[in-house]
Amino acid sequence: MSSCFLVFNFKHLHVAYSSSGIPLTRSSDSCEDTSVFATEGCAAKAWAAITALDYRALMAIDFWRALRFTLMFTFITLPLVLALGLGVALAVNNTARVLRGPVIFVSLLPFIITPVIGALAIRWLFVSDGLLNNGLEWMLGHPVSMFSQGWTIEILMMFFRVWHVAPFAFIILYAGLQTLNHDAIEAAMIDGASRWQRLRFVIVPHLMPLIIFVALIHLMDAYRVFDEIVGFRADAHVISLQYLTYDFLIPDSTGNRSISRAAASSMLTMIGIVLLLIPLLRQTWAQHRGTR
Repeated sequence: MSSCFLVFNFKHLHVAYSSSGIPLTRSSDSCEDTSVFATEGCAAKAWAAITALDYRALMAIDFWRALRFTLMFTFITLPLVLALGLGVALAVNNTARVLRGPVIFVSLLPFIITPVIGALAIRWLFVSDGLLNNGLEWMLGHPVSMFSQGWTIEILMMFFRVWHVAPFAFIILYAGLQTLNHDAIEAAMIDGASRWQRLRFVIVPHLMPLIIFVALIHLMDAYRVFDEIVGFRADAHVISLQYLTYDFLIPDSTGNRSISRAAASSMLTMIGIVLLLIPLLRQTWAQHRGTR
């Protein structure tokens, strides 16, 4: 049974490796043939683009274009989510107790909203007749089209992800602040430590296990970015690795589905997540061994 499983996955990984050099959507004009000769020829095109440092040619290949956006989306939103979540947690922790309940409730609202619905709401604000888009046109004095270029759509999707996920980081870090030893804070204040020094040398080290936990969850979730592309209808400009898997399962004009490529794309997504988690897991294991 295990040998059959390994052979099955090796087959799909071989397809995925070969497909990394070809446009991985069936709408592409080239490399639609899935034979070995076709995949090797397209892989050669990708290798030629890499060796020639031709970024445009490489980004014309759907797999690499999806990988670029997936990695950029993951690594840009991660520090923003952590910073915003920590900032809100510190602000709420210093708020009067009477106001903490309502403030926490309002802060958690973005996380409660269904991702696709939230993405649609943000999109409606920036369409041609949207409220915020009209405001931008009034301020700039010329027409603004936020969905005609890929980079503006990427910014909107990253903004939505940070707005949607930051409440999760906030509530985890806020819970960690409740266990902070106030004697350590008072001792640092007596020693003349500034607010920045207290944050850097007392608060952040205390919250580091929770920060790593939030980072692990966010890396696994952001690397599978899909809801934003559907909600913003961005597939004409921006695609992700997870969206490629979905695209392979859509029947083409003949009614066929690329099941093998969908399986290969899923395997590559899983491998990518594991590779991203290795540094954080090693750090967590080192801390665990150090506390034993």
